[in-house]
Amino acid sequence: MITPTEQRNPRTLAIDAVGTTEILRMVNAEDARVAGAVSAVIPDLARVVDAGVEAVRNGGRVHYFGAGTSGRLAVLDAAELLPTFRAPDDLVIAHHAGGMEALLRAVENVEDSEEGGAADAAEVTGKDLVIGLAASGTTPYVAGALSAARAVGATTALVTSNPAAPLAAYADILIAADTGPEVIAGSTRLKAGTAQKMILNAFSTTLMIKLGRTWSNLMVDMVATNNKLRGRMLRILGEATGADQEACAAALAATDGELKPALVHLLTGCPVAEAREALEESGGRVALALGRLTTARSDTA
Repeated sequence: MITPTEQRNPRTLAIDAVGTTEILRMVNAEDARVAGAVSAVIPDLARVVDAGVEAVRNGGRVHYFGAGTSGRLAVLDAAELLPTFRAPDDLVIAHHAGGMEALLRAVENVEDSEEGGAADAAEVTGKDLVIGLAASGTTPYVAGALSAARAVGATTALVTSNPAAPLAAYADILIAADTGPEVIAGSTRLKAGTAQKMILNAFSTTLMIKLGRTWSNLMVDMVATNNKLRGRMLRILGEATGADQEACAAALAATDGELKPALVHLLTGCPVAEAREALEESGGRVALALGRLTTARSDTA
């Protein structure tokens, strides 16, 4: 049986016989279908987020497993969590069939190896959440990883563009964004890849929000790895507190560049050490820390 991503798209049969602008319009029209397909699976995605939050709070981790485009998107999503949310390196781990070499150049047969997926999943524990990514829903590497994860009691999920994915049998939660046939038959770096990126972005961002790594819609747990991000830190502090740039810079200096304690310090006027203590007691959640400090001051007033 031909999977949906391998079928020919009736809307793009003449794509090689039209002008440049029309080709781009065809691609864009197909891309426009992706958001609706992702919207339809939000209830399933919410279950995966909640499973991820539970896993992390219980001392577990989140693992992505994918091959080809799916694996590259997984690596990209995991890599961006450190500078954006100061997530520890081992909180969300991406496993790509073939390793680093396969990120830049296709490596023969690695996605066809169930044994390779199982071997890469050797570090998975029963506390973890394991998310397999396979546009076609058939990738043996992902099958091996999900099977090994299940064997140790981990929660498993599958992200695919095939509603009838055979790999669904290995997943506790199925996220099947029905993106349909690709613009170019079988080229899953297109709509299926876009859907996977949207799903991973939504998953990891919501996970970070639920774990307290934002305040309102601000990145308050970011790491300033360049001048642009250092400037963003100052802007975030200014927007959140109303303090001028000099005060924000002084607060960041007092907290060794950590935005969260600087934010709590500026918003409450409490000493930096007290801000750090409140954050620690609140599991790093700024809103809870502010509430804790406000309550404590009311009690002593």
